[in-house]
Amino acid sequence: MKLVLIADTFPPLRTSGAVQLRDLSREFVRRGHELTVLLPSSDLEQPWALEEFSGVRVLRLKAPKTKDIDYVRRTIGEFFMPYAMLRNLRKSPLADERWDGVVWYAPSIFLGPIASALKKASGCKGYLIIRDIFPEWAVDMGLMGRGLPYRFFRAVANYQYSVADVIGIQTPGNSIYFDHWLLKPSRKLEVLQNWLADAPVGPCSIDLATTSLAGRKVFVYAGNMGVAQGMDILLDLAEQLKARSDIGFLFVGRGSDAQKLAADAKARELDNVLFHDEIDPDEIPGLYAQCHVGLVALHPKHKTHNIPGKFLTYMQSGLPVLAKINVGNDLVELICDEQVGGVATGDSVESLVRGAAALIDECKRDQDLPRRCKALYQKLFSPERAVGQIVEALKV
Repeated sequence: MKLVLIADTFPPLRTSGAVQLRDLSREFVRRGHELTVLLPSSDLEQPWALEEFSGVRVLRLKAPKTKDIDYVRRTIGEFFMPYAMLRNLRKSPLADERWDGVVWYAPSIFLGPIASALKKASGCKGYLIIRDIFPEWAVDMGLMGRGLPYRFFRAVANYQYSVADVIGIQTPGNSIYFDHWLLKPSRKLEVLQNWLADAPVGPCSIDLATTSLAGRKVFVYAGNMGVAQGMDILLDLAEQLKARSDIGFLFVGRGSDAQKLAADAKARELDNVLFHDEIDPDEIPGLYAQCHVGLVALHPKHKTHNIPGKFLTYMQSGLPVLAKINVGNDLVELICDEQVGGVATGDSVESLVRGAAALIDECKRDQDLPRRCKALYQKLFSPERAVGQIVEALKV
């Protein structure tokens, strides 16, 4: 099939979304599909730039800046982004291309207009991949009320949904947000699990043997450190386990709370905690090969369901997980049913401490634990499965 994928993140960015779309794109090509990726870029001086990436055509289109700016400017930039992309697409060599299917990735919620235009021009179906439910999660977190800004974002999201023929959500629990959308008979809602390509264990710029964590059982967190993660309780956990000279904590990444968390750890004199800037995604397997347990954190105020990309990377590497997540999250049942780690919900650090100690003991006792983690990754989270599902939905 000749497909177009629209997104606002892709390599060389190192975000989890960029890594996901890299792996998805490579799998489309591996299966013999012709894929073009359309991306906004605020850095271009000309209207467009055409590149090749692992057999994928990548067309970057000049658009307003939407990253690393304040919320108001970001909202304005994202609102105009799809229209700028469309205008500059029409100036590019791909202006008259027609597609067998349009796929687009959210976040962002603002890509509906360009997806709609390409669908209409090609007379084809559209598949929307949704990885978070915005603005609902922002309301849950107390970042937004249900006033005018919420109604604006909700209208934008609803328009994007209306463009799609098929929507792929992360977990069954998120289906409640699409009851109204499903009233139109031709629409289809399905669970599209997150995905991650196999990655070899290679060199890593972080060598734990030369750090203060040498010789310890290391709990690792690699990824974004922001409001949505609610990571303060992980430092509380480290403080409670400070007397355990056999346990250490490693935090790798960036985010709005990263510097605050590092400063807090220093103020608490936590010598069992180490912070490091984000590393190249290709280094992650080499990092996890030095660690023993993966950490997942989601703020307890969340009501939407989310399976973070880092959970997949832990499973792929055979690392059991200690998850501090919101009550009722579908991830709770998945971890417990598949016996791949421990879960704590609510605000109790004591339950997290007990879970951490129990998981370290289980790692020593249960030699089959890494195999179960890898088996879960293979069963649910491969790009082969995701691409097959998307292609099948676009054919019908």
